Amino acid sequence: MASMLATAVGSYPGEGDTAYAETVKMVLAELPGLPHVPELPGRGATASLAGRGLAVMSGLGADLQPAGWRLTDSPGVDHRRARSLLAQDLDTVEELTQGYVGPFKTQIAGPWTLAATVERPRGDKVLADHGARRELAQALAEGVRDHVADLRRRLSGVDRLIVQVDEPALAAVLRAEIPTASGFGRHRAVHPPEASAALEWVLAAITEAGAEPWVHACAPHIPWGLVRGAGAHGLSVDLAMLSAGDYDALAEALEGGSTVALGVVPTLEPVGDYTDKQAVNTVERWLDMLGLDPEGVGDSLVITPTCGFAGASAPWVLRALRAAARAASELTI
Repeated sequence: MASMLATAVGSYPGEGDTAYAETVKMVLAELPGLPHVPELPGRGATASLAGRGLAVMSGLGADLQPAGWRLTDSPGVDHRRARSLLAQDLDTVEELTQGYVGPFKTQIAGPWTLAATVERPRGDKVLADHGARRELAQALAEGVRDHVADLRRRLSGVDRLIVQVDEPALAAVLRAEIPTASGFGRHRAVHPPEASAALEWVLAAITEAGAEPWVHACAPHIPWGLVRGAGAHGLSVDLAMLSAGDYDALAEALEGGSTVALGVVPTLEPVGDYTDKQAVNTVERWLDMLGLDPEGVGDSLVITPTCGFAGASAPWVLRALRAAARAASELTI
């Protein structure tokens, strides 16, 4: 029997070009079944989740203000730096993956997380303006087409390219939990049909470009049924953040042939020893609750850490990646 795949969410600790290259090498060595493009947000705003998303975006500019990223008519110097850093990182990935054959994953910020993070030109979040958030989502969808084409050119041995859309702010957007610029109020809730439509533009662009769209969020109250309905072929989750109601949506996804990337290995080093057997037991208990077994879900289940590693120590990152990979190998399909 073959083994399940293991991968990671995206972010890692570290700063500088040397750290980035070493992280790519580690990912390729420890996650040989499904490596991915690493992110090192410790290098600053241009390498952050928002900075990476804006670097991919097409047709809109941005610049960096004291309060964070803001949309502009044309790219500012920091926006150009974000694009340059992304291209430089992809050069490193391309160089170090020469001869690699198999599946590969990359990550981008989702439209609702960007809308909740980035300011519109006249201030306050893009989330405050219906037209602005629509324009941002469409610019991201257009940009991701070019991004996928670039990755296809660089990674010629990749037979399955996955684009993970990171939406940590989605639940807060839907539940009116994003604070206004003053901090005294909250932005109005976005209605589910609009949330679904913006996600659908981005996910459809990924599919049409020849890649496989996943959506990741390690937050509670994510409407996984809505996400899947918008076109996600994969759902990347933190098991500890799921409610009983979420289990039905994930079971339907697995039974329908979609992928579930199940976050079970702690992102931060736990107190006491942690072994891959603990991860295996967690997955087996969860599948048993759903009435499924590892062999029955086939290759639709992927083992991951619970979230990104940006705040983790380097020694723990290595241990966690190895625990995920060993757990996946023990859960035969």
